[in-house]
Amino acid sequence: MRLNNFISSTGLCSRRLADEFIKQGKVKLNGNIAIIGQTVCLEDQVEVNGQLLKQKEIYVYLVLNKPTGITCTTERHIKGNIIDYVNYSERIFPIGRLDKDSEGLILLTNDGSIVNKILRSNNKHEKEYVVTVNKAITPSFIDDMSKGVKIYNPVRNEYTLTKQCKIVKIDKKSFEITLSQGLNRQIRRMCTCLGYNVVKLKRIRIMNIALHDLPVGKWRILTEEEVSSLIQS
Repeated sequence: MRLNNFISSTGLCSRRLADEFIKQGKVKLNGNIAIIGQTVCLEDQVEVNGQLLKQKEIYVYLVLNKPTGITCTTERHIKGNIIDYVNYSERIFPIGRLDKDSEGLILLTNDGSIVNKILRSNNKHEKEYVVTVNKAITPSFIDDMSKGVKIYNPVRNEYTLTKQCKIVKIDKKSFEITLSQGLNRQIRRMCTCLGYNVVKLKRIRIMNIALHDLPVGKWRILTEEEVSSLIQS
């Protein structure tokens, strides 16, 4: 990063004023008087008028179109973990999960403050999926899925009724489903309870963030508008 950009990023002043400070000899880089155009690395020390500057933490927000076979974990010893797959230059972690056998949209960040906002079920954030099952979809299947399905929770040894959801048939064996909750392997368990097996499951949207034409296996940085939506969620 250029020196004037670094000074500006700390909130001390504008880039233009930073250049003036540099010209006036008021800026030191690693103890030496700085000059216009120098670059700054993470380990460098920058002083302005004797004040040591610290760069504000820069948050990273990514969206990955996760392929099947990748596990949403930060445990690096697990083969096919999402962190090694993305191979981003800074420490990041996935927000929530997407089954190893599923593909589609997963968010990654280093901003721990937004995780609960997105995952908290009370916020009713929508997640949209395209699902293919092993046999023909009936009207009763659509109706039952949309009203809620009792799925078994082995940890508590009890059944949980899933919340009502939006479901639209695409073709003979495929449908779109929009959930506002995120129980573990929820869609697969709902389908199993109704006598269906999921053949393919792809998440295509979380809130206002959609995959659109992002290829499988690729990631991109969120736009300012998308980040703003997450932070305000």
